[in-house]
Amino acid sequence: MAFDPGLAERIRELLADRGGISERRMFGGLAFLHDGRMVVGIIDGTLMARVGPDRHADALALAHVRPMDFTGRPMKGYVYVDPAGIAEDTELAAWLTACLGFVERLPAKPAGDSVGGPGIRAKRRPCRAVR
Repeated sequence: MAFDPGLAERIRELLADRGGISERRMFGGLAFLHDGRMVVGIIDGTLMARVGPDRHADALALAHVRPMDFTGRPMKGYVYVDPAGIAEDTELAAWLTACLGFVERLPAKPAGDSVGGPGIRAKRRPCRAVR
């Protein structure tokens, strides 16, 4: 799978003023992480949004949103947002704000905990827009 480079650039621009943002190829696409935790990802032109378990049902009630079933089983707390649901920058920004809000409330990761779990070396590449 691939990811839409135009969507990736839009996300980079919207996150340019945020600290702690990095990118990583994941799920056959591209993921944006905050302090090592996935916030959103892109597979083809679809946004993978980490909304959290408490907002999962509310997110699914929105237009152009469907369950994230990457493994064949829906993942609670994650949804897919189809391109029509993020066509405008205001729509994309709202998703980024919601997802960052969830991720920022998570407990701090233990020191030395890598993205991907123990034993997996993660290459963290800062967003090009974040310098």
